[in-house]
Amino acid sequence: MRVLIVSDTHGRHAAFDRALEEAGKFDMFIHLGDIEGGEDYIEAVVDCEKHMVRGNNDFFSDLPREEEFYIGPYKTFITHGHAYYVSLDPEYILEEGRARKADLVMFGHTHKPYFHQTDDITVLNPGSLSFPRQEGRRGSYMILELKEDGKLHFEQRYL
Repeated sequence: MRVLIVSDTHGRHAAFDRALEEAGKFDMFIHLGDIEGGEDYIEAVVDCEKHMVRGNNDFFSDLPREEEFYIGPYKTFITHGHAYYVSLDPEYILEEGRARKADLVMFGHTHKPYFHQTDDITVLNPGSLSFPRQEGRRGSYMILELKEDGKLHFEQRYL
């Protein structure tokens, strides 16, 4: 199973379209918020299981603030992250993930890629496709692959 993970597109579709093309075939799509009205566009162009959450700039969105679901056997918790102060320290969202007994925690908001893995939990942020803030300022996304042996593989990609 391949999963495309994006965040913070802010209603801009050029970088999103490029990520879709570069990612190739995937079985699940995750958007971690700040879609800014792009939900209909995503619904039209992404033809697989989708999970999308509302970000701090998604003012009139009906999307949920957070969601829990499974990727294979892995319990996954997704949220935009602003309610967990991820700009200050990812420790709060890590603890929330542990409290929810999640294996995977995904957030956006900071516009910077982040990846932290321990024995019991993986916390990640794919960065922003439209307004990256990390050094080099290249739009970014992640690919998660659930291999046949049940192990997860993560790949950070840049446009």
